[in-house]
Amino acid sequence: MASLGEMLGNIAHQWRQPLMELSSVTMELQAKIELLGKVTNEEIIESIEKSNDIIQYMSQTIDDFRNFFAKDKKRVQFKITEQISSAINMINSSLKQHNIKLEIIVIKNSSIVGFKNEYSQVLINILSNAKDELVNRKIKDPKITLKIGEKEDKSIVEIEDNAGGIKIDSIDKVFEPFYTKDKVNGTGVGLFMSKLIVENNMDGRLLVKNTSKGAKFIIVIPKSF
Repeated sequence: MASLGEMLGNIAHQWRQPLMELSSVTMELQAKIELLGKVTNEEIIESIEKSNDIIQYMSQTIDDFRNFFAKDKKRVQFKITEQISSAINMINSSLKQHNIKLEIIVIKNSSIVGFKNEYSQVLINILSNAKDELVNRKIKDPKITLKIGEKEDKSIVEIEDNAGGIKIDSIDKVFEPFYTKDKVNGTGVGLFMSKLIVENNMDGRLLVKNTSKGAKFIIVIPKSF
């Protein structure tokens, strides 16, 4: 239920801005009619086109979430950046709401074989945790850096925030089930499930360490050729 509530919150964030933009388009058209007493055909067509663009974006958001929850039937080959784009689309509005800068560095865009929706879920969990820590700790100039590369026969994705790091003695405890220290309204299953997905389902490694800026999660997956 907590995960469902968080996902509904992400959908709400995704729709709030386009709904405001749609309202702005209709209010502008109404103001021209009421204040000026007239509106040209060109202005009407422009408003319709703007509205259609916004509605198409909202429709795509529904498809993104529906595809995200679709159960993977088999392993498929996919580019890392495809699923990163999907994950970012899911939470981008929430990042913008909290003025969190997201920097993406692509050194090498590898292809891997696995369950792509599950891979997106891992990215969502890590990005959402980073966002929560930045917000909870009221970090000035909050930032998440996502670096995509490879080493030898492995794809490597690093996700680093500037929230000050994970403040526990044994940092790997964050992957234990129901570990919720410092996480408001958390269930403690997100990182636990992420580690299971990466290491049990995709033959990879999910690592974490503290840096001079904050926490860095490293997703290592065998690369396909």
